[in-house]
Amino acid sequence: MKDLRLTATTFFGLEQVLADELAQLGAKDIQIANRAVYFSGDKGFIYKANHQLHTALRILKELAFFQHIFKPEQLYEAVYSIDWFAIFDTHQTFRIDVTGQTRFFNNTRFTALKAKDAIADKFRNRYAKRPDISIKNPDIRIILHFQNQKMRILLDSSGNSLHQRGYRIRTNKAPLNEVLAAGIIALSGWKAQTDLLDPMCGSGTLLIEAAMQAMRIPAAINRTHFSFQNWKDYDANLFKIIQKSGLNAIKELPEGIKITGFDKAPSAVEKARQNISNANLEDYIRIKQADFFKTSYNKGNLTMIFNPPYDERLSVNIREFYKKTGNTLKFQYPGNTAWLLTGNPVALKFVGLHPNKKIKLFNGKIASQLVKYELYSGSIKKNINPNNLLR
Repeated sequence: MKDLRLTATTFFGLEQVLADELAQLGAKDIQIANRAVYFSGDKGFIYKANHQLHTALRILKELAFFQHIFKPEQLYEAVYSIDWFAIFDTHQTFRIDVTGQTRFFNNTRFTALKAKDAIADKFRNRYAKRPDISIKNPDIRIILHFQNQKMRILLDSSGNSLHQRGYRIRTNKAPLNEVLAAGIIALSGWKAQTDLLDPMCGSGTLLIEAAMQAMRIPAAINRTHFSFQNWKDYDANLFKIIQKSGLNAIKELPEGIKITGFDKAPSAVEKARQNISNANLEDYIRIKQADFFKTSYNKGNLTMIFNPPYDERLSVNIREFYKKTGNTLKFQYPGNTAWLLTGNPVALKFVGLHPNKKIKLFNGKIASQLVKYELYSGSIKKNINPNNLLR
């Protein structure tokens, strides 16, 4: 099959881990960009990337690249020149999105309408009818990406964002995006060489993503549809082969490795257990109702990864909460490693621990930091009488 120029989009800060994932899958010509990774692969690789990548939001296929587009007439002619008949039919619906930056087209709605007219006219001139627009659920998703006067015309092969895995039916307030969670696991370097704990697990997303990565479970194993299945050249048999190959690569967790989540809210525990069941991972992840501040573990074989509350949506006293978090980590979890994501830089000052590493990320539009703490063994805080729930 012919290699195609492809793009995988992701969150800021996850570009390298996405590039690493693509390399492991066999992608060629990998180049890291801002919130994206460019690469080459054939039609089957489009299917494979959508099915298996954990840290990608969308997989885009490049249809054409134009060097000089700065007039509406040039935009129209460029879009009209594409062989849309090879991609979809008049009975299907489409949508056009405009991304990137250009000083020549500062009205995205006008730009999208001009491109829509070109596609509609192309079909009308041949068939005397045209496909309709659908904003909410189009069969075909087209992206015009500008970089000043340069324009790339892209076809979105994913449809709904790839963070929509299909397992998370129930969530709590401010749930962590699945792709961001997968990226955090990858950045932490956890590969099931130690036990894993999320002491404030919420709906269980970090735990599920960790288990899926460790067991090589395709990220989209529970997805029922991708946009590439609406393309005229879709090969159902090839996709079945790729799905089967992904399933055959799944492996068990290493013997003795435990993945555990705590949450003190009964409702969160119930939601986490339901999501874990939806992901068919109830045999591998334990959820317990527990107050993290009343637990302990000092065996030195534990990685903690968690996303504590830090804003108005999950109201806490920042100073008191993060000071208590730091004390719990220092005195009740000595000899272990903790990774903490926060969107409140002031909150970190109250932890009272020196971070060994800081990584800048974005949680939605919130600038965040993923920080690592090596919790060196020291004296245990007196009179806490901890309840060790990890035994």
